[in-house]
Amino acid sequence: MKRIVIATKNKGKVREFQELFQEKGFEVISLFDLPNAPDIAETGSTFKENAMLKAEGISSQINELVIADDSGLSVDYLGGKPGVFSARYAGEEKNDQKNLEKVLLEMNGVKQEQRTARFHCALALAIPNQQTIVVEGVCEGIITTEPIGEHGFGYDPIFFVKEKNKTMAQLTQMEKNKISHRANALALLEKELQSETIL
Repeated sequence: MKRIVIATKNKGKVREFQELFQEKGFEVISLFDLPNAPDIAETGSTFKENAMLKAEGISSQINELVIADDSGLSVDYLGGKPGVFSARYAGEEKNDQKNLEKVLLEMNGVKQEQRTARFHCALALAIPNQQTIVVEGVCEGIITTEPIGEHGFGYDPIFFVKEKNKTMAQLTQMEKNKISHRANALALLEKELQSETIL
């Protein structure tokens, strides 16, 4: 069975990638399964740069297929913030609850028509001895005034998706996998790989 390494220790992301890749016949492992994998600093100024840094850095060390994503929330009213700092927006220690609370505080009193935002995902697939493939996907939405829903992770409870009339956190995993920024990026990745032999 072909194996692909998901370069993350975010359990929510691991679960989403497992569902999307296992049906394609891949054995999916993550950094949880590779305790000696190098820790790659995300020093890029864009989602794309960070995804490439992670995928290529780990792939060069273990000589395996590695997929890395860098994703986050961009709020128009906040000038694109939290952006690449989405995971640590409220402080150096990752805390989903504090992050979304900070966004809600900064958006306090802002009218609905000014609350537009999008989830952005850059995916980089590092293939040993080949050029890295990079794709980017987005999902448009509106920032709510309070958290709604129990599913998902990160900013999902405050991200309202118009076409579903629900927040990301109210969607089932199957529903989310059809419309999310990560799903959109993966669909683009599939197209890129039509001529490749690895999928």
